[in-house]
Amino acid sequence: MATKKKTTVRKRTVGRRNGTKGSRNRSRQVSLTGQLDEPKSPMPAQHQEKPGIESKMTPRPRYKAPHYRGSDKLKDKVALITGGDSGIGRAVAVLFAREGAKVAITYLQEELSDAEETGRAVEAEGQETLLIKGDVTRANACRRMVERAVKEFGQLDVLVNNAAFQKHSDKLEDLTEEQWDHTFKTNIYGYFHMARAALPHLRKGSAIINTGSITGLEGSKELLDYSATKGAIHAFTKSLAQNLVERGIRVNCVAPGPVWTPLNPSDQDAKDVAEFGADTPMKRPAQPEEIAPAYVYFASEVDSSYVTGEVLTLLGGETTAG
Repeated sequence: MATKKKTTVRKRTVGRRNGTKGSRNRSRQVSLTGQLDEPKSPMPAQHQEKPGIESKMTPRPRYKAPHYRGSDKLKDKVALITGGDSGIGRAVAVLFAREGAKVAITYLQEELSDAEETGRAVEAEGQETLLIKGDVTRANACRRMVERAVKEFGQLDVLVNNAAFQKHSDKLEDLTEEQWDHTFKTNIYGYFHMARAALPHLRKGSAIINTGSITGLEGSKELLDYSATKGAIHAFTKSLAQNLVERGIRVNCVAPGPVWTPLNPSDQDAKDVAEFGADTPMKRPAQPEEIAPAYVYFASEVDSSYVTGEVLTLLGGETTAG
């Protein structure tokens, strides 16, 4: 993943609401119980070079949440989502927009095409979006990204720390110092830099939402560095929540199990990607649209005004986490 000193911004125009929020793209097959028929394992075997492009995945990760109805829970709010170009970040951007928020997302240059698709999806919900190219491993870049979002939208109410780097290593000897440093700089240093840059702009009622992982609770023998950063994110969440509670700023964390995102085919062998998520009780990985409502819950004062310092696990039926 290349690091960039320059922060580039693309502002997209506002689309029109079409009567019912999020009413597009609702023709997908629905089961008799009302649930969507999400793809099940085995997935098609596939592999990509890092950082992974969502538009090249088969099947495409699902992020449109066609049955989710917005109710203005985030009306007049502004959210900034790191790694919002694809995966969970994209799905969160769409639902935040459906709930009435303006959305800024960050992305790396290699992810521009995905970022533009996210921008179009936010516009389809009738909201403005801001695409900001920048590298969260750099403190100065984090500060510029926050300042750019505030300059364009006049405020900042919700920060979602979501950008991540992941690379499997079979043995400890295979895990280089360079990889260890890059994983930590992306996954936990980036969260620290973004939270610190955002804090002067947050106010009572604002929220910081971090993306953790089941690996931060249970560990993973082939993801030593990634798991360590996710455990750090969980502790950072709880500690920062205590630090900010008197200011009225809530800090929470969503810790999913396997989710179908570009992290997977850009990291694992094709045969392992095919079986990704098959060991959960639901026998499949989650789709991003199934994870995103948890972020709405934490962002919304209506839903979670008394909730801070929580790590919410979404594990497809697994009940032994922690």
